Amino acid sequence: MLNPTRRNRNIGTAKQGYGQDNKLVVPYPAVEMKYFYERLGEYKVVERKINNHKFKFVIEQTRENSFHACTIDDLEKILSEIPKEDYGDLELIVLRQPTRKEENLKSVWGRLIYSYEFENEHFPAIIIEAIDLERSFKWSKKLSVESQKELERLKDDGHKIVMGKRYFEAEYKIENIRATQLYRTLPHEFGHFVHYLNVVEKPEKPDEEYDAWEKRWNKYHSLPSSEKESFAHSYADKFKSELETKNIIPFDRILDLDKIKKDGLKISDFEK
Repeated sequence: MLNPTRRNRNIGTAKQGYGQDNKLVVPYPAVEMKYFYERLGEYKVVERKINNHKFKFVIEQTRENSFHACTIDDLEKILSEIPKEDYGDLELIVLRQPTRKEENLKSVWGRLIYSYEFENEHFPAIIIEAIDLERSFKWSKKLSVESQKELERLKDDGHKIVMGKRYFEAEYKIENIRATQLYRTLPHEFGHFVHYLNVVEKPEKPDEEYDAWEKRWNKYHSLPSSEKESFAHSYADKFKSELETKNIIPFDRILDLDKIKKDGLKISDFEK
């Protein structure tokens, strides 16, 4: 049985080394002991049961010109195709509005947090970031092999990338952002979570000591980031390929205005 109370508060944080390669240098209030991705503005919670598993969708209000590319219905359709055994105890899907400083320093499509503090409890969470459509997408022309592969994936998602003098650049289009976040980011982060379950949680024995769990966590943490990324990419690529073969994806954006209003959400968080 997975027990969140056994988790070290530092799991999934920079103290454990997680995210060192994409660390954001953002203000950290001394009074409020939360990580930047846990500090939400105005938000609503919508619960959905998918494959008899409860998911909580936390929708943070967006600022002007920023939008959540994926709707709850979009995400529900993809989550319903993920094997139930891969859910583990993950129930939080957070649609988050990043700050401008975070966007300027290093924006991301999404992230997995192994222990996310929400309403005084801790759960694993997948975060999907809102995107400011007035901004442009930029990548340095000095790309590693892995970054070159990612650039090709983005082209496959539909992003029209142009080579400038210093950067690869593309305008943000909500349909392309949605393709990236829905068909790749979400399953990619689930790939990381499944890897974590396989190494850390599934080998758990009844009444074992915390030290045994911590050793498995340290083992997982000590894996090269390239190995963890390879696992997540493989999981996401296989999942995407299977859904394409079944003609499940791609599918049109599910923007049910009546349902959005019924859930107490703002339509302006999803479209102009």
